[in-house]
Amino acid sequence: MNLADMSIKEIRMAIEKLDEVPSDFLQCLQADKRAGVQALAKQVEAAKARQAKLQQLWTEMSTYERALYADGHQHVFGVDEVGRGPLAGPVVASAVCLPKDFYLPGLNDSKKVPVATREAFYEVIMRDAVAVGIGMVDARRIDAINILNATKEAMKAAIEDAGVPADVLLIDAVQLTGVSCKQIPIIGGDAKCVSIAAASIVAKVTRDRMMAEYAKQYPQYGFDKNAGYGTAEHLAAIAAYGPTPLHRMTFTGVKEQA
Repeated sequence: MNLADMSIKEIRMAIEKLDEVPSDFLQCLQADKRAGVQALAKQVEAAKARQAKLQQLWTEMSTYERALYADGHQHVFGVDEVGRGPLAGPVVASAVCLPKDFYLPGLNDSKKVPVATREAFYEVIMRDAVAVGIGMVDARRIDAINILNATKEAMKAAIEDAGVPADVLLIDAVQLTGVSCKQIPIIGGDAKCVSIAAASIVAKVTRDRMMAEYAKQYPQYGFDKNAGYGTAEHLAAIAAYGPTPLHRMTFTGVKEQA
């Protein structure tokens, strides 16, 4: 490809058609003296650096999975939950088994992923995962058994819902009882392990969509914006209108209004 015979617009269009810009093409861009082409070269360099960083992060976050598959395990599940802290709504857990060759650069703890990206990642995970399970425990049950026990109950329900027997569970910080397979609790696992990160994404999107639906039933509380967390607006709504059946009556911020 002779860049000298191409306009800057044509070069930009050629770059946009490529999944990855080859190194020799980048070298040609860097050698071109036109300011517009130099700007394109810098954009390509930055994109390559971002991709290299994401690939390195993926390598680091898939360490557990690679080691477990190398040991002969077949179904390695990541397990995570969302919704421990909110004043309203269920705690939701997910169990996700990813294919051995799965690659989704940028996958991370759901709290670190923008909403639009999180939604896109959710679709990819649901489409390509070997198995996905969802478990949830509602506010009444949370009040009855406390949030930690409710979290564990939701996780076990998610593992069962997956429909595929797990060889190993990679779990964000929690150790489950009554589970026969190997467990590896990882503190901060949703930012250290791709399988747990995938479970985090699925649980987060699932719960956020539920809370958006609840917002239609209880519009005063802004569940579509606060997901049940104790924002100032949410606390003001509880004070003004009282708790709903979705609220956790044992939680500070709700129990005072009961």
